Amino acid sequence: MMKGGFEVVHGALDMMQPHEPWEYSSIGFPTPTSNVSFPKPMIENRCVNLERNELSEWVEHVTKQLIDDLPDAGTESLQAHDPSMMCEDYHNPVSSFLGDLRPRKTSRRSYFDANGGEELQWSNELGNQTNICESGSSSRGLNRLDEQGLSLITLLLECAVAISVDNLGEAHRMLLELTQMASPYGPSCAERVVAYFAKAMASRVINSWLGICSPLINHKSVHCAFQVFNNVSPFIKFAHFTSNQAILEAFHRRDRVHIIDLDIMQGLQWPALFHILATRIEGPPHVRMTGMGTSMEILVETGKQLSNFAKRLGMSFEFHPIAKKFGEVDASMLQVRRGETLAVHWLQHSLYDATGPDWKTMRLLEELAPRVITLVEQEISHGGSFLDRFVGSLHYYSTLFDSLEAYLPSDDPSRHRVEHCLLYREINNILAIGGPARSGEDKFRHWRSELARNCFMQVPMSSNSMAQAQLILNMFPPAHGYSLVQGEGTLMLGWKDTSLFTASAWTSHASR
Repeated sequence: MMKGGFEVVHGALDMMQPHEPWEYSSIGFPTPTSNVSFPKPMIENRCVNLERNELSEWVEHVTKQLIDDLPDAGTESLQAHDPSMMCEDYHNPVSSFLGDLRPRKTSRRSYFDANGGEELQWSNELGNQTNICESGSSSRGLNRLDEQGLSLITLLLECAVAISVDNLGEAHRMLLELTQMASPYGPSCAERVVAYFAKAMASRVINSWLGICSPLINHKSVHCAFQVFNNVSPFIKFAHFTSNQAILEAFHRRDRVHIIDLDIMQGLQWPALFHILATRIEGPPHVRMTGMGTSMEILVETGKQLSNFAKRLGMSFEFHPIAKKFGEVDASMLQVRRGETLAVHWLQHSLYDATGPDWKTMRLLEELAPRVITLVEQEISHGGSFLDRFVGSLHYYSTLFDSLEAYLPSDDPSRHRVEHCLLYREINNILAIGGPARSGEDKFRHWRSELARNCFMQVPMSSNSMAQAQLILNMFPPAHGYSLVQGEGTLMLGWKDTSLFTASAWTSHASR
């Protein structure tokens, strides 16, 4: 590790006067203490014994039971369907093992409307349903769940099964019911999660009837939501700083360096790294950056901001924008120069397909043979059948919503912005847009395993990366239950005992 790699740099960010969307005060490089030591393989913040949140725990057990009980059926068809299609013999395994928790009658007003409307009557008491939780879950934990939330999730599961067997008429009926009952502004995580999942699944049903499979995304809104998420949760900071540390180590004593960011957005990650590079004992390198994204307007603005920051640091810098997906370009467009040390950074997300076909992306990475690839993956699959993606995403996003609820009240505008402009868009892309038959492309479940099989060698995340990640968690109140795990050369950040983001670094055998 280079000397001075962990110097204080918070003050350096004050040198910039960025335009309004950039909030550099929230992205300063954390400074660990030199004598920090942590037990391995796991480091967790100080409230690891907190009970798991009931929503994500219940979802995990119920969806596991759902998959175990399902017949082999599923489709990704985009063909038109008759909205009036109903299947009288339709058997829903969710009802068979949970009992009918759905409401006997529904009001035209949502149930949270205090001004009137017929009250919902539930057909079962929760006390009779505690047997659905296995492997150590307690009836006490289940009974604490809101009864209405349980019913909403049960109906959502039934709807997912209907979609998985192509019974879109029945799914449409249940989705109408869900949209009357659940609001994204609701007081409970269960209601908010159900509201967003129901909206995404409704889009899928409508898109299937109309033959539409392309999302419309306001990228400026999405990028602003990323900023808010960065301020209220450690996940984005974790991705940025652990990757920066691996890149910093790969650039040690290199005079000419080139960073390719596969989805740069507003470039919030890079000022902290630039400051460290600019203050190296051996002097700053010449830095070239290729920023890839979907909007040339945003890319150009990001390049201006990074160029201005590098200029204030006295660092030689070039920026090259490419408004294409990485898997759609050839190596010549990336203009890699002889003598440069190349780093490729990829912070994966589920908002949209940022890179194109996975096999083309892999082939280009092999051709480029970078010194380091920094990869941050969400622990969620974009491939497989609809029901596979539904089950995985329901557990994943229930956990994310749980983590936000521990930090922000239900009426907090920042929380709603993250949930609506970021998490909902991810859910919609996974359920309504994504999938092999819809995109025509198979997606790797985990890029880590694919890189290991294709000419790349893992570079273990260093102790300095671990120290930085721990400091990031310390920026958030410890009672919130974030957990940090080190294992098999990776760093994993999650909520309670559910891993959500995994950071790893890789190098090409050819670059060695």
